[in-house]
Amino acid sequence: MTLDDLRVFAAVCRAGSLSAVARELACSQSAVSQHVKRLERELGLALIERHPRGVVPTNAGRHLQTAVANGLGGIDHALRTIAELARGEGGSVRITTGATSIRHFMSAAVVDFRERYPQVNLEFQTGVSSRNCLEALTAGQVDLAWITLGTPVRGIEQRPVADLPWVLAVAAGDPLAARARIEPADLQDARLIGLPQNSVSRSQLDDWLGKSGIRPVFDTSVTDWDTAILLAELGLGHAVVPALPEWQGPGHPRLRLVPLPDLPGLTVGWAAREWETLGPLARAFADTVATHCATPLPVGPAPAATS
Repeated sequence: MTLDDLRVFAAVCRAGSLSAVARELACSQSAVSQHVKRLERELGLALIERHPRGVVPTNAGRHLQTAVANGLGGIDHALRTIAELARGEGGSVRITTGATSIRHFMSAAVVDFRERYPQVNLEFQTGVSSRNCLEALTAGQVDLAWITLGTPVRGIEQRPVADLPWVLAVAAGDPLAARARIEPADLQDARLIGLPQNSVSRSQLDDWLGKSGIRPVFDTSVTDWDTAILLAELGLGHAVVPALPEWQGPGHPRLRLVPLPDLPGLTVGWAAREWETLGPLARAFADTVATHCATPLPVGPAPAATS
């Protein structure tokens, strides 16, 4: 078997389609199939099952998929780091995060970093959830993932950067807007704008509400924190959300963010495969973001900045 066989097999498992991978690689579907068949002949087991809507890995295929994702991701990461060291000041940093994270946590840091390292490309990939970001990190598609920290993930190192308290977002004219704080009992039977079901923040919120015996009604669903806050500002409901920096202050006179001090806060931060082997430019970017969030990361020395 070859590395190309393994790369194509991993791509087929991710896409669930031979034809989609063929289009991605600009080759024929038969060529993609041959890579998979070569692995199956060598291993003596079927690795994928064909269905009307695509393909899925067999039990043996899932084992190989996991090993390939970790192994190839590590190889790609090492090759990128070596190439970065060879180029010196040039190179790129690949980051995956949610659609609104750059606005809230990275905007000033991006400007700062680009001023210090003008020859470095920043490549951002949008993830729909922290899980999606971690999958891209494991597969070696990115160097860093900015996520809502949750349970430990095998093969991934997480570093906290900022703690976000929970608030209830309401319109300025809402009866709850004048409250100094929101108690858990205030949320009983409340109609709330729901955070994404597959998100770490929603999972932690549901867990806390369940342990507290609180059963609100989520009658509106959104895909991100910003949309939930915007709908609350427009008077279309209440939203339990993290206190995001860009929504605070005089710029939003029609919005009130009322503290929920009894609800344990969320922690956001960086994830990487291995901090010790992370390239110097990626470490520099991670540290720049952490500094702007007022919590420096102990990730080792950064490369010398350009003059």
